[in-house]
Amino acid sequence: MKTEIKQILEKVQSGETSVDDALLKIKMAPFEDLGYAKVDFHRAVRQGVPEVIYGAGKSSEQIMGIAKTMQEKGQDRILVTRLSEVSATFLSEDASFQYYPEGRIGIFGGIPKADGIGRIVVATGGTSDIPVVEEAALTAECFGNQVVRLYDVGVAGLHRLLAHADEIMQASVIIAIAGMEGALASVIGGLADCPVIAVPTSVGYGASFGGVSALLSMLNSCASGVSVVNIDNGFGAGYLANMINHMEAKE
Repeated sequence: MKTEIKQILEKVQSGETSVDDALLKIKMAPFEDLGYAKVDFHRAVRQGVPEVIYGAGKSSEQIMGIAKTMQEKGQDRILVTRLSEVSATFLSEDASFQYYPEGRIGIFGGIPKADGIGRIVVATGGTSDIPVVEEAALTAECFGNQVVRLYDVGVAGLHRLLAHADEIMQASVIIAIAGMEGALASVIGGLADCPVIAVPTSVGYGASFGGVSALLSMLNSCASGVSVVNIDNGFGAGYLANMINHMEAKE
């Protein structure tokens, strides 16, 4: 993944920007203290992806304040996760804002053209997992990835998953999202030749313990190449899939 600082240096090398302008951008204040938040402006320089706003627990005014500060510093695309409909309505006064209620995701600046090395497949065990699916898929799309969604392909009807064998075989990264016993990740891991990111969800009856059963099943997967994020953490899976799908060889 090309970090912002690498892009700056490449522009200096090609003559698109001067050394002084590049130095000014690199020396820009690393954060701004708003009292209720310290907004990190160097996140994109360090990690290649700007700071993401976690909406849960923040007031609408706080979210807007953070977003406006980021926009003033030149950040034209901002992702907001776990966003309530009340806050989304408030943020909609910004013309560039779009809310996606199924994934509780808000995006300032729209979804960019995909520029990843391949496609990310997001597969879900059941329809009840769709909120986590959409959080993962929209996160990946916001960072410039082509996403293929496979809904309701759980192991209770394995033929539904096998009908999508082509998409699975052609993926660069697969996110497998399931509750109940969480078996989907192991099945996909045994079919795919790419990294599989497993997301346990809190969907299930009493003995699923709010997703703990699926979490433990995925951690104990017998398929190689399966990694696991936290329960219901669609954002974390989408973020990690984006990093994998934008990897480049380092000499």
